[in-house]
Amino acid sequence: MLIGVPKEIKNHEYRVGLVPGSVRELVHYGHRVVVETNAGMGIGFDDAAYVKAGATIAASAAAVFAAAELIVKVKEPQPQEIAALKPGQVLFTYLHLAADKAQTEGLMRSGAVCIAYETVTDVRGGLPLLAPMSEVAGRMSIQVGAHCLEKEQGGTGILLGGVPGVAAAHVVILGGGVAGTNAARVAMGMEAYVTVIDRSLQRLYELDLQFGSQLHTLFATVENIEREVLAADLVIGAVLVAGAAAPKLVSRAMVKAMRPGSVLVDISIDQGGCFETSRPTTHANPTYIEEGVIHYCVTNMPGAVARTSTVALNNATLPFTLALAGKGWRKALADDANLRNGLNIAAGQVTHAAVAGALGLTLTPADKAIGS
Repeated sequence: MLIGVPKEIKNHEYRVGLVPGSVRELVHYGHRVVVETNAGMGIGFDDAAYVKAGATIAASAAAVFAAAELIVKVKEPQPQEIAALKPGQVLFTYLHLAADKAQTEGLMRSGAVCIAYETVTDVRGGLPLLAPMSEVAGRMSIQVGAHCLEKEQGGTGILLGGVPGVAAAHVVILGGGVAGTNAARVAMGMEAYVTVIDRSLQRLYELDLQFGSQLHTLFATVENIEREVLAADLVIGAVLVAGAAAPKLVSRAMVKAMRPGSVLVDISIDQGGCFETSRPTTHANPTYIEEGVIHYCVTNMPGAVARTSTVALNNATLPFTLALAGKGWRKALADDANLRNGLNIAAGQVTHAAVAGALGLTLTPADKAIGS
């Protein structure tokens, strides 16, 4: 199969769909790879590295989209990329469609087969292609949150870990999944006072076993969320419903009642955000102030540490890319129920229940789409 890797064009996005090592693996198995010139330059992978791995270099994204049977990206396609897709062409990338009806409708019109990293599952019901970026985003959330708390950034001027004789900052993490757990790990490492709120008692039990008395856990109720958020210096939104829009756990009224200069970091913003006051931002303009509270809502947080993120993501996606290239999308999805869960759109049809439900669109089951 001919696999194409265009350069990412989203604001301050330096990640790339395939690193040279992944290209070499695909070529080893008999596939061809075409990479847009300078696609990996932002993270230190120049064209020569791709050529050495066996890729062909294309002068433009248009050439990549025109030639490839399978497009491997990182972020959701931008309007000009959607316009370049062809009927029957396979797109393998993050999509986050539940919060983006315009993108969904554009991909439906394209006739392409769109497989989303974030809804591919594993045998334990986890999300193996979302996990690496959730790990990165979770760890980054504390880093950026601590920075936003600095007075020059508009924050309250609180040091996350405090100093002897001065209380540490109160960090509240909504969601104890991969992102929330990694946020908690870093926040505790910086000696903050950390509370994780989750609706799963089993998950709270696991976190208690993992971190012991250093971490405080609470069951997710309206009362617990409100009390903890109002007392917090930094709140991390790390909730996820696979493929669906994130639930709004923090209302505008709650944000307004927080201490001015407090900070909200919304990792869930790709799925619409879990704070009522959240709206997407970019690395160029990452924050804004709403109701006196600093909001950090960058939709591609891991892009700030693009080399680490790209290598981690490739480690997870490569086996699935090999399956799609080696078997074709129909057989690859028919053979692997976990990969089949990644199918969001096929030939103009929405094939993921959570996406269809969130956007009010008709669902065509993935099994039917594969067989049609």
